[in-house]
Amino acid sequence: MQEHCPSIKKRVRRLKMTTNGMRGSGAVCVPNGYAQKPKEVEGRGHWGTKAEFILTVMGAIIGPGNIWRFPYLCYKNGGGVFFIPYILFMFTCGIPLFFLETALGQYTSQGGITCWRQICPLFQGIGYASHLVIAFSATSYIIILAWAVFYLFSSFSSDLPWASCGNYWNSGSFVWH
Repeated sequence: MQEHCPSIKKRVRRLKMTTNGMRGSGAVCVPNGYAQKPKEVEGRGHWGTKAEFILTVMGAIIGPGNIWRFPYLCYKNGGGVFFIPYILFMFTCGIPLFFLETALGQYTSQGGITCWRQICPLFQGIGYASHLVIAFSATSYIIILAWAVFYLFSSFSSDLPWASCGNYWNSGSFVWH
């Protein structure tokens, strides 16, 4: 059976007694006039096995950008010579920062922003910056995937848009070989 909320004076008195630590109430007063029990918060989940965690992290790291964009970057930046600074920065910056963020997330059981806030409140900017970088890279990946889907569905038509030069998006400087 639910109890009605006490009058204003009784509520204020109960609040004063609760803040002094003399009395605690497990009920919360809601506008409809009935007491309501507080909701219990579910505990944070944990990985079932180490393999489950490793496969999930690998799925987050290895994306379409690694397959589509990396050969282009190698060609654009000097071919095989590009590998020297790439490997250098991968071993001095990329892998250590990856292990730092993964270990910090596992240790604190928090997200990307709140785990840095637990170390030092000023460090939460690192979490916001990393989320901003993720948002920018996700936007570019979404555009690349949208192009792939566009060309996939365009290939089902009988007249392919890229088969001729008479399209509205072609410039006048296009030369057919």
